[in-house]
Amino acid sequence: MKEKKRATTIVMYGFLTIMALFMIFPLFWMVMSSFKETNELFTIPPKLFPKEFKWENYKYMFQEAPWGLYFFNTIKIAVSVVIGQVFISAMAAYAFARLRFKGREIIFAVVLATMMVPYHVTMIPTFQLLRQLGWLNTHLALIVPPFFSAFGVFMLRQFFLSIPKELEESAIIDGASYPRIFFSLVLPMSKPSIVTLAIFTFIGTWNDFLGPLIYLNDDKLKTLTLGLNSFQGTYTTQWNYMMAGAAIVTIPIVIIFLLSQKYYVSGLMTSGMKE
Repeated sequence: MKEKKRATTIVMYGFLTIMALFMIFPLFWMVMSSFKETNELFTIPPKLFPKEFKWENYKYMFQEAPWGLYFFNTIKIAVSVVIGQVFISAMAAYAFARLRFKGREIIFAVVLATMMVPYHVTMIPTFQLLRQLGWLNTHLALIVPPFFSAFGVFMLRQFFLSIPKELEESAIIDGASYPRIFFSLVLPMSKPSIVTLAIFTFIGTWNDFLGPLIYLNDDKLKTLTLGLNSFQGTYTTQWNYMMAGAAIVTIPIVIIFLLSQKYYVSGLMTSGMKE
C-alpha cells in the first residue's frame, strides 16, 4: 500500500514538473532571445542559447526610451489601483457578508451580474464619461474606474463568510462598532485573501494595454506596455530589442509573484470556504 502511494506521488510530481517546465519555457525563451542578434532569432533549427550574450540590447532599450519614467507611471497607477480596489472591495464585501439590510441579496446579484458584461461593451460609455469629467490624457482615467471590482467584492465576501460569527459577536458585546470590528478584527484576519486580490489587481493593471492606449496621448504619461509597443515598427520590428523590453516589463511581476506566493496559495484555498 505504501509503495503504491509512493508511486502515485512520484507520478503526480513528475506530471506537475513537466507542466511547470512547459509553462516556464516561453519565459526562458524570451529572456534568451533578448540577448541574441536579430539573425539568430530566425535560424533553423532554432538555438536556445545565443552564441554571445549581447547586453547591448538592454543598453539600447534604455537609451532609446525613458524606461525609468514608464516604470514610475506604471507603478504609480498600479499601486493606486491596488489600494483603492482592495479597500473599497473589502468594505463592500463585509457589508454583503455580515450586515443585514433590505435588498441585500438582489444588490449582490446585480453586482455579480456586472462580471458577465465584457469590458468592450462599457468602453465607449466610460470614455464619454471620462471626457466629460476632463480626465482624458490623465492617469485618473486609469486609476479611479478600477476601484470598483465585482470580482474583488465576491472574492473577499467568500472569505469573510468563513470567519466565525462568534468573534464579531464577542466584539459587539464588548462595545465595538462595525467599523471598529472591520478594521481591527476582520481585516487583520483576512490578510491572505487581501494579498491575493492585491496580486491579481497589480498584475492586471501592470499588464493593461488597452486602457492606456485609449486614454493616454502624452508621451510623459505612457506606461510600460505603451512604451514597449512603440518599439514595434510599421514595416519591420527588431525582435531582439522587443524581447529585451518584454523581459524588462515581465521580470518584476515574476519576482513579486514569487515573493508573495505563500499568501496567494493560502488566499485561493480559503476564499472559497464558507462557514
